[in-house]
Amino acid sequence: MGRKSKKAGNYKRIHRMSIEHPEQFWRRASENLHWFKEFERVLDDSNPPFYRWFVGGKTNLCYNAVDRHALGAKRGQAAVIWESPETGQSKILTYFQLYREVNRLAGVLKNLGIEVGDRVIIYMPMVAEALVAMLACTRIGAIHSVVFAGFSVDSLAERIDDAKPKLLIIAEAGKRKGRVVDLKGIVDKALSTARFAVERVIVLNRGLGEFSINEDRDLLWDKALEELGQDYVEPVPLDSAHPSYILYTSGTTGKPKGVVRDTGGYMVALHSSMEQIYDVGEGDVYWSTSDIGWVVGHSYIVYGPLLKGVPTIVFEGTPDYPDPGIWWRVVEKYGVTVMFSAPTALRILRKYPPDWISNRDLSSLRYLFLAGEPLDEPTWKWATDALGTCIIDHYWQTESGWPMLSNMPGIELLPIKPGSPTKPVVGYHLEVVNDDGKRIDPGQKGYLVCRPPLPPGNLLTLWGDDQRYLESYWGQFPDKLLYTTGDFAIEDREGYFWVLGRADEVINVAGHRLGTREVEEVLSSHQAVAEVVAVGVKDELKGQAIVAFAVLKEGKEASEAVRGELVILVRDKIGAVAAPREVHFVRMLPKTRSGKVMRRVIKAVAEGMDIGDISTIEDGASVEEIAKAIESFKAELSGGTREIG
Repeated sequence: MGRKSKKAGNYKRIHRMSIEHPEQFWRRASENLHWFKEFERVLDDSNPPFYRWFVGGKTNLCYNAVDRHALGAKRGQAAVIWESPETGQSKILTYFQLYREVNRLAGVLKNLGIEVGDRVIIYMPMVAEALVAMLACTRIGAIHSVVFAGFSVDSLAERIDDAKPKLLIIAEAGKRKGRVVDLKGIVDKALSTARFAVERVIVLNRGLGEFSINEDRDLLWDKALEELGQDYVEPVPLDSAHPSYILYTSGTTGKPKGVVRDTGGYMVALHSSMEQIYDVGEGDVYWSTSDIGWVVGHSYIVYGPLLKGVPTIVFEGTPDYPDPGIWWRVVEKYGVTVMFSAPTALRILRKYPPDWISNRDLSSLRYLFLAGEPLDEPTWKWATDALGTCIIDHYWQTESGWPMLSNMPGIELLPIKPGSPTKPVVGYHLEVVNDDGKRIDPGQKGYLVCRPPLPPGNLLTLWGDDQRYLESYWGQFPDKLLYTTGDFAIEDREGYFWVLGRADEVINVAGHRLGTREVEEVLSSHQAVAEVVAVGVKDELKGQAIVAFAVLKEGKEASEAVRGELVILVRDKIGAVAAPREVHFVRMLPKTRSGKVMRRVIKAVAEGMDIGDISTIEDGASVEEIAKAIESFKAELSGGTREIG
């Protein structure tokens, strides 16, 4: 595929250059993209920590992701591959077809009075039209804010009130494991709840169910394109610092945090990452199994692959519906070469018999990248053996927009250490520091921080709240300018980093501070365990005690023997202080639809507290599983009997 040779020592040399000479490094990275007006300065660091990249330059994200390919040699090549096991449908858009659809919708937006800087909320499932909507916004300089389809009425209303959009673009419904999700009903309720009045709503009718239309406000997608669409809309040359989108972070309390991304820096960082991290080139097919409602979807379903000019797969479904072989049939069908998913998805698939994988031809797959949560060694080993490909753990955040820690096979594939997301990516000067913000010795646990400047692609600020941005990300060490990730980590003597989980996910047992990751890593190494979560609950004697919830592999029986083995395993590997007070067996763990375990919910149930908003949960029954396990445990303690399951 014409890739450059990746010599030993490349990583060290290139990373050092990116830190010591960032302006030279990123100037070179920007040369592969189109600028309507060349930038005057690579970096403006005059007002830290509000860093601005490619100052004075004018560009357009949509032009670089679509026009650049559609009007050139890639006109007839696949751009978007939509695969929907939920509906039994699929379709492929070439770059020119995508170009045509984006222009038509951009014309609709302009004719509805949407201008540069106006906000547009997109509330759609995983359909090709969602990508068209995002690209149409960036084409005309509107700021899109994608809200995960399925977020609750209140969550959507909160985002409407914060972003104050002129327009919503929605689908009438989605499907999840065969169930129809009434999105239009959620939108109508959110609009009646929100304080801010939205002028218009464009509704994509997928034919999944009946819905009502507000004649004064709602426009059907097809009718809007027919009456208001245009064959061509000039892409607006935008300042490099122009906000491309707002993405609200999940799991926050109070007012949601709207991460603001720029245009030029984001574009350069993503294009660079496709080559240097994901090793993507001509002939590749890229598939991120995420959702456009999350940062991974923005960066590596939509913009990253399209900027690089390779096909991106848009998948409407889950890892095990209609069966656990669906992902691997997609890989085989389209010849996927680079895949990106989350460890949770693999833990789900690990429960099933291996022939769901072994019966498929996965020879095209070179890499499977994983992120979103720590990757435990047993899951890494299982995936490596089962898939026979290179499994790469990497680490980043909604705020960063692209990876911070990763092996970079596009530069040099370093030796893999299971459980470590390897080393800092180009542009990131990462360190592990103590409570005083001082760098600590290898092997010691501390806070993972980044020295400024943050490289291109990172958040500019929080929407409408610079002060909260300063406090949330730069306020932990007031006398030092350090970006705090909020995670604990260890750096070893070879410069590999080990992320130990959120700093606020620390269990304090009788004065001993224990990261949940440490306990879970040990528990998940047991041959019967498919996935596990550990939380800290109030304990009158010790302050906090560890309670674990484990999902067993298919065919493995829950028993007192297994429970005892798990407790002993933690005691032997970490120490008696870390031994769980309780171990519960459940059939599933409550997770968000992006696959992250909802620790807050588990902890609340375990402590008998209100679980709060669970609109993002994958399956409400999993909360009942946790509650049932706890109740049966209490029954046994009080002299009753209990069924393990």
